[in-house]
Amino acid sequence: MIDKSKINKFAISIVKKLHQNNFQAYLVGGCVRDLLCNIEPKDFDIATNATPEEIRKIFKASRIIGKRFKLVHIFNRSELIEVATFRSGVDKNNEGNLIKDQSGKIIRDNIWGTIEQDTYRRDFTVNALYYCPVSKKIVGHKNGLRDIHQKNIVSIGDPIKRFSEDPVRGLRAIRFSSKLKFKIDKKVKEAIYEKGYLLSNISNARLFDEFCKIFLSGMAEKNFNKLLSYDLNKYLISTESEKNEFTKKLITESLRNTDIRIKNVQSVTPGFLIAALLWPELLKKSVVKNEINLRKFFRSMDVVLRKQQKITAIPRKFNSYIKDIWVLQLKLHSRIGKQPYKTLRHPRFRAAYDFMLIREKSAGVSKHLGKWWTNFQKNDDRLKLSLINSLKEKNNQESFKTFGFSSELR
Repeated sequence: MIDKSKINKFAISIVKKLHQNNFQAYLVGGCVRDLLCNIEPKDFDIATNATPEEIRKIFKASRIIGKRFKLVHIFNRSELIEVATFRSGVDKNNEGNLIKDQSGKIIRDNIWGTIEQDTYRRDFTVNALYYCPVSKKIVGHKNGLRDIHQKNIVSIGDPIKRFSEDPVRGLRAIRFSSKLKFKIDKKVKEAIYEKGYLLSNISNARLFDEFCKIFLSGMAEKNFNKLLSYDLNKYLISTESEKNEFTKKLITESLRNTDIRIKNVQSVTPGFLIAALLWPELLKKSVVKNEINLRKFFRSMDVVLRKQQKITAIPRKFNSYIKDIWVLQLKLHSRIGKQPYKTLRHPRFRAAYDFMLIREKSAGVSKHLGKWWTNFQKNDDRLKLSLINSLKEKNNQESFKTFGFSSELR
């Protein structure tokens, strides 16, 4: 049922070493689910009855992380395996190791338990299966295998209560349904609608992590449409997707472009996608009488980014990346004298050029700007100069003295 050749050897060695020290240990969660669905797992997580301190003593190349949710990371050169201790989810002695806020969200859980208790803490039945690569046995939730076979995302326990404990489970249900092509159970759908508003209480760092998982997994367009149907898109991106036709097309083309790049094994970055998705918001704040006001444009960049950072964290390294892509959109419209040469040499040119093509396609205008830059990149200095001179001869004012496409400025 499970192809052992697809299992990470380092993960197997950790399980065996824990067994040798008289502890239980299993591969758990998404990796088991993916193996049963004949999907190559990206990550391998392990669950054990050893405490974080006991795990740390066994594995020298490891460290305990987290205070509210203690885990152990075990290292082997470039590999990292996360090991968690079975949790019970019940603080019988009321020692403060299990804490919930007023809405029921779990904000601390370090109560160790048994594998049976750990099973019923997990979000969905398909993620509550444990596999031992040594004995080749699968244990866990009684309905886990059935729901994988029937392709259903089913909550463990009352989904209303479980989503109150962790609202991100709604986003996870959407992501798993797209990735696995599973149906979302009716009660889970109702919980997503009813408890979606609790996502506003989730840290922006965690939501940035979910942003990356949802939009950089090859299912960006499909996931975004599902988020729209549940009215959850506003908890991941600040742009109003229904604003106008250009915004709708730009979001669709940006997400589709990301999916195509992942399918073609090309690099993708959250910085590029954030720059693309927030572009309509930036235009909204900087366009005056169907023209980009440069002073407002530059002032608005930080405003737009700060608004997004309240929703999802944006790591510092992406801030300048996003701004570079935005500023280069103006410079790509400016093709006078030496400016095109400077623009071409910019380290973010290629990303900015790709985004300009997406804008051009979304705006539904003739592709003269994209075609001009495509030719400018490919040709030698003599032909580059002739391309610049051709603009002067045509005296095409819109080509190099105005910024933006008409349909995106309305």
